[in-house]
Amino acid sequence: MIKYITFSFAISVISWIVGMVVNAGLIKTPFYKQYLTKLNFITDENLNRYIGIGIFKWIIIHSLFKYFNPKLSLKKKIMASELPDLRNEMTIAEISHLIGFVFVMGFVLVKVGQGYYLFALVMLIVNILMNLYPTLLQQQNKRRIDMYCKILAIRGQLNN
Repeated sequence: MIKYITFSFAISVISWIVGMVVNAGLIKTPFYKQYLTKLNFITDENLNRYIGIGIFKWIIIHSLFKYFNPKLSLKKKIMASELPDLRNEMTIAEISHLIGFVFVMGFVLVKVGQGYYLFALVMLIVNILMNLYPTLLQQQNKRRIDMYCKILAIRGQLNN
């Protein structure tokens, strides 16, 4: 069981690197701008709360994970003009985690095919926690930024 857990964490961390590399290639494509920047899997905030995104957010804020992407750590009050750049960084992190999630799912499917169901389940759970939940959290944060930008645009305070 320990072997399953350590392998699952290792492959998830490797998937972050794979996600960043693949995302770096995708970021300049029209497909990225047209489709990937607008992904939104869960729009219902009650469902987000039910599956524990709020708890996950608290853990990220109060653990060492907050230092993993310094561009997303807000140390000061952010200016309205900085919101589009922050949203872009969130999109990069979101898509990188999503690519990582798909990468690890390939390993999960291989283990299911080999009949290692417990190994596949452990990998799936770790993958959800280390790749899918960060994706969902970034989507939630992007929705909040989008809502705030709409309010600022109505007030005429955002120059975009």
